[in-house]
Amino acid sequence: MRSNPLAFLLLVVFLAWLDFYAYQATKTLIDSWKPAAKRVVRYIYLAQAIVMLGLVVCLWLIQTGTVSFMFMLSIVFMSYMAKLLAVLFVFFDDIRRVLRWFFEGRKKRYEKRVASGQKMPRSKFLARSAVVVATLPVVTMSFGIVKGAYDYRVRRRRVYLPNLPKAFEGIKIGQLSDIHSGSFFDKTAVEGGIDLLLKEKPDAIFFTGDLVNNETREVAQYVDLFSRLKADLGVFSTLGNHDYGDYKAWSSPMAKARNLQEMIKVHERMGWRLLMNEHEVLRMGTDQLAVIGVENWGAGRFAKYGNLEEAARHAEGDVKLLLSHDPSHWDAQVRTQQPDIDLMFAGHTHGMQLGVEIGDFRWSPSKYIYKQWADLYQEGNQYLYVNRGFGFLGFPGRIGIYPEITILELTSRPLV
Repeated sequence: MRSNPLAFLLLVVFLAWLDFYAYQATKTLIDSWKPAAKRVVRYIYLAQAIVMLGLVVCLWLIQTGTVSFMFMLSIVFMSYMAKLLAVLFVFFDDIRRVLRWFFEGRKKRYEKRVASGQKMPRSKFLARSAVVVATLPVVTMSFGIVKGAYDYRVRRRRVYLPNLPKAFEGIKIGQLSDIHSGSFFDKTAVEGGIDLLLKEKPDAIFFTGDLVNNETREVAQYVDLFSRLKADLGVFSTLGNHDYGDYKAWSSPMAKARNLQEMIKVHERMGWRLLMNEHEVLRMGTDQLAVIGVENWGAGRFAKYGNLEEAARHAEGDVKLLLSHDPSHWDAQVRTQQPDIDLMFAGHTHGMQLGVEIGDFRWSPSKYIYKQWADLYQEGNQYLYVNRGFGFLGFPGRIGIYPEITILELTSRPLV
């Protein structure tokens, strides 16, 4: 059972009012229909309103982050977003009618409409406009689920690191982030995404956290698939805020601790080197490159498990690469405390799974929450790359911000 039942009750009352008010647009459109037809529409509308409120109650009761939760949430969101848009048109029409009533009076308004021979009162025009506009979120979100959820995009960037050792010149690093395996509903499509990464033949693969939504067992049916990820220099990973089990009500602290230990074992079974406030040094002859990994740490409200100082202590390498799930870590600690970290890999934001990307232009609501929310950033000699995420959470799809496979090529030669 969720907390704060009073707030939930107020939400239900508001949604019921929204349903009633949105129905006014429907009632206007069917005003000229036969009584039997109007009765059928009224019953259908009432039935869907009851079903939607029932789904809202289910969402309040069941575990968040599950596939069933996300699909129910999407259905409820689409329904009430459509009604909210419709209500805006009805509301404007009500204001219009109140003003006309105040200034003209009922009789005068009626005589004026008859005399003008108006066939479609403006209220009906607004009602029709409301229905048209209300379909937009339904169509857009449905497309995002059907097309966007697994529309993997390979994004390539070259990063200039003047201190990069000669042996590592041109090294290709593949990055995945925010897999959220508990959200997937099409394993074949996920396999297609893994194949895309393997075709790039990266020298190393980095995973920057959020393997699951709530608990380790969500990844069980994908362990064999993710175990296919191999690279000559290794596969390295770190944990995200969802990997600790913080969003599930556990039977005991011991149960939560066991879940985390199972998470660590899963990384081992997949052959991923999980870096928990520690580092590895990659060597080619006498050349060295340090790969540093911290547990989840961000400037916001999420739990802070990371210890950057501990992770980077005694890390030897001409170039230092950092895996840290939350991009806000870069400004908050990395740039100020570890200026010798050349490049940080992050994820976390998903680009909010919603936005517009055309050429170099990028926009997402995520930009109002995170200063760095997608792609490559530079401050001085330090870089940050924010992966848009491989999976999805909450809304089981993506609109405009598609799932990402990153390929970063490092070079010591200035970019032209």
